[in-house]
Amino acid sequence: MLTDAAETALVAAAVPDELRGDFNGLVLTAMESMKLLAPLAGAGLFAALGGPTVGLLDAATFVLAATAFGLIRVREAPPAARIGRAWTAGTAEGARYLRRHPVLRPLVVTSATAMMLAGLSSTATYAMLDDGLHRSPAFAGVLTSLQGLGSVVSGLTAGTLMRRLPERTLPAAGLALLAVGVLARATPWTPAVLGGSLALGLGLPVPLVAALTAVQRHTPSELLGRVAATASTVMYAPTGLALLLGAGMVARLDYRVQLLAAGAVGLAAAAVLAMTGRTRHTPHAGEPVGARPSPETEAAETT
Repeated sequence: MLTDAAETALVAAAVPDELRGDFNGLVLTAMESMKLLAPLAGAGLFAALGGPTVGLLDAATFVLAATAFGLIRVREAPPAARIGRAWTAGTAEGARYLRRHPVLRPLVVTSATAMMLAGLSSTATYAMLDDGLHRSPAFAGVLTSLQGLGSVVSGLTAGTLMRRLPERTLPAAGLALLAVGVLARATPWTPAVLGGSLALGLGLPVPLVAALTAVQRHTPSELLGRVAATASTVMYAPTGLALLLGAGMVARLDYRVQLLAAGAVGLAAAAVLAMTGRTRHTPHAGEPVGARPSPETEAAETT
């Protein structure tokens, strides 16, 4: 979480605003690609070199990453001194900004919803394979690969789509696509489940990239680290809760109940996001939240 907040602030300082969506999508694509390649590479290295060597190589990658970050040179203003203020007050300031911001709040909540739905879907995977598709647990690898492929494609195209669509339309569409994928996994038909896994992968990264880019775009630099840390916590914390909830549900209920409920919630949340706030003023970084827009800005946004 500490590195996520620092990375968000660094990207905002180093990458032009119009390219941040592309950059964030590429970062996510790189992460998802490694999820597909790293297990295969790790298994091969483990077989060839043994566990201790693989562990040392893994540790070395973190050292190399830290060294690469240290070599980056970015000109940014030093943080303002906060004499006499507790760190909790500064943290609360970032959370308060996020809670009051009319653009960031719904996008971050949408991302949290997407992560929760993905968690509920994943906990139903093996019950779906056993009871619905009558496949072996190894078939989960095929579903995971398809989801990863969808995430790679989504990450590569997210930046371009963000420049062409309204700020809420794309994450709403991504959440709806994710929900459709979850619903498809409730069917006993293998092609539908395969397509649903691909749709889940295509839809899940979109709200995350949109929310992260919006945080970088609409947050003043002096608050960016704290707002980004709060946003990341809100976005990713529901994953753990969804895994716990999903494990309990799949143990007591038919897995289809879990998937149908998650899909319905996702479609409802996507509809709410798409239909609200179309003409609301969007504060930009440095503009006080809640401030009334100028007549020129208000007229342009209404148009």
